Amino acid sequence: METVLTTHFADEQYRHVDTYLRFGGYAALRKALSMPKEQIVEEVKKANLRGRGGAGFPAGVKWGFLPKDLSRPRVLVINADEGEPGTFKDRQIMARAPHLLLEGIAISSYAMTIHVSYIYIRGEFVREAKIVEEAVAEAYAKGFLGKNLLGSGFDLDVTVHRGAGAYICGEETSLINSLEGKRGWPRIKPPFPASVGAFGLPTIVNNVETIADVPWIVTHGGEKFASLGVEKNGGTRLIGVSGPVNRPGVYELSAGVLLREVIYTHAGGLKDGKALKAVIPGGSSTPVLRPDEIDVTFDIESMGKIGTMPGSGGVIVIAEGTCMVRALSVLMKFYAHESCGQCTPCREGTGWLAKIMGRIENGQGREGDLELVLDVCDNMMGRTICPLADAAVMPAQSFIWKFREEFDRHIQDQKCPFGNKF
Repeated sequence: METVLTTHFADEQYRHVDTYLRFGGYAALRKALSMPKEQIVEEVKKANLRGRGGAGFPAGVKWGFLPKDLSRPRVLVINADEGEPGTFKDRQIMARAPHLLLEGIAISSYAMTIHVSYIYIRGEFVREAKIVEEAVAEAYAKGFLGKNLLGSGFDLDVTVHRGAGAYICGEETSLINSLEGKRGWPRIKPPFPASVGAFGLPTIVNNVETIADVPWIVTHGGEKFASLGVEKNGGTRLIGVSGPVNRPGVYELSAGVLLREVIYTHAGGLKDGKALKAVIPGGSSTPVLRPDEIDVTFDIESMGKIGTMPGSGGVIVIAEGTCMVRALSVLMKFYAHESCGQCTPCREGTGWLAKIMGRIENGQGREGDLELVLDVCDNMMGRTICPLADAAVMPAQSFIWKFREEFDRHIQDQKCPFGNKF
């Protein structure tokens, strides 16, 4: 099928501006600067471009939340934190096609009358940050950023800001606080960032992949982009497949692709002929699926009907013989470690989930532990400022609901049925 983002990923020089220009780069920006700003926004709406960071909110609609009053400056923030376990597609864009991201930033900023943009990049992405910084310098030198872009009279400054390695800063208001030099804690909403965001200014926060899609939309039109996906979920998606598969990696596929096809056709199926035991479809915070549930398309509505979500496109494959108790225990330790501690249900709840799951995994589980886990989950879900508590709850509940027998055996036998050592 037609690709939007990865067409030239194989060319190692594509990250440099001269090669990007040779493949038609920044032509979309030239076209956009001659278009009415409202038309660009409408094309993005027509494209059915949903946020690729996890929440899946329509990008064009989000842009429309900015106040009409232009007396205050506006800010565009690119969420390049990508801290969701199992997710590694945004780093591919930054490493292989940074100018595609920058062109998307320039077009989007022009469409929203924004003159300042920040790329908030995950602290661990040292190499990617360097590549993006080099691309920013190249874009300034060529006149694609800075004063009077391509003689249009439009000014745009872009700054790369390094995060400090906190998962919570992938949440947009935590990211904004961190960007401002404050503790990376989520903010209570309202006010929403579109009204009061970075430095108190109207702010739009978009994911890397979301913004990188914009040049293609401007070049080919929103309807064409929409046709590459399914109803309400336009375009292609970058899907990262990890786990014991023959061809792990990032694949650009239609939002209408079957999850089974992702695993068995594109990723080549499981290694050593092993059977599939489970799949986490959209990063570690999304509810797990059993093998009999993978004949589902990779769009938000279809995934929602079976109780999960495509999230950030991080498909984690789990093979037979894997201990689901140990897998969940690892996840719960992660969320307990990454909780910012601002909200009591999350601060205490994630700690309790990690403690109980660790106890069960180590052969010290007690009768009633699973009911206690589910009770703690009920007292966390939807009761905090940001979704981190929900992100811990969804895998905890789904692992227990769908693999209850395995958890019961751990507690009853006081050992791992797969022979894992404590």
